[in-house]
Amino acid sequence: MKSLFTKSKPKSPAEVMAELNKLIRELKSILYGSSESEPIPEACRQLTEEFFKGDTLRLLINCLPKLYLEARKDATQVVANLQRQPVQAKLIAAIYLEENLDLLDILMSGYEDPRMALHYGGMLRECIRHQSIAKHVLDTEHLRKFFEYMQLPSFEVAADATATFKELLTRHKSTVAAFLSKNFDWFFRDYNTKLLESKNYITRRQAVKLLADILLDRSNAAVMVKYVSSKDNLKILMNLLRESSKSIQIDAFHVFKLFAANQNKPPDIVNILVANQTKLLRYFADFKTDKEDEQFEEDKAQVVKAIAQLELRVH
Repeated sequence: MKSLFTKSKPKSPAEVMAELNKLIRELKSILYGSSESEPIPEACRQLTEEFFKGDTLRLLINCLPKLYLEARKDATQVVANLQRQPVQAKLIAAIYLEENLDLLDILMSGYEDPRMALHYGGMLRECIRHQSIAKHVLDTEHLRKFFEYMQLPSFEVAADATATFKELLTRHKSTVAAFLSKNFDWFFRDYNTKLLESKNYITRRQAVKLLADILLDRSNAAVMVKYVSSKDNLKILMNLLRESSKSIQIDAFHVFKLFAANQNKPPDIVNILVANQTKLLRYFADFKTDKEDEQFEEDKAQVVKAIAQLELRVH
């Protein structure tokens, strides 16, 4: 007969990992339900409360590199779901993150590890659904690194970083407008030189499309006016109009039309447009989209009219 005091055999690392994988899978099934049953709101509430009370998010983020791939995927989905779970009408995930902002630094630096980038990136995008958290990320020095992350050799990692960057600059309108106004000079200098003038075609294409989205957003009206008052910015957009890619040309046009439509063009902007007047009018005469687009044709007609009416301005 075995003694009552016989110690149980210690679990091997593989057994511990298997158990951990199982537990994370169970968390996921509570939050998402299964093919047979919907999630139970009260169970989700209790899990959310315990998860953040016990600092489990920090533990999960720190231990993520040690988990098996499937467990990492499950953990990413768990963290994503928890950002949206209300407890007494409050999103306690946001409150927790505001008190543990250093976790955002871990998630952002995750792009430097190809194995972890997609998992940490997915978690980060869910965390910045909270406006206060997005503001913190925008205000960190780490934001500048996204210009490098978006051009990493791994296409998947670069695409994920680009998705996060776009989310940061489009989701929370008032926060983005305040950030761009405050950081206009360095942000657009880096945006122009590192993204719009990148040697990578995909980087240029995504950057000019995002730029159009940013500048055409009404909440960024003051930022847009400042951007289209710069002759250096105009030169970059004119170069993008000459790209062989039709997609880049179209998106560049949506930014270029803002320069043409500006009622208070600085003299140096006017002079550049006048110097290239004939070339521009000839260019737009043949400029078409692949599909019929009435709005595009209307915008193009207005641009052509604005350029045709310009005259050289002497300072």
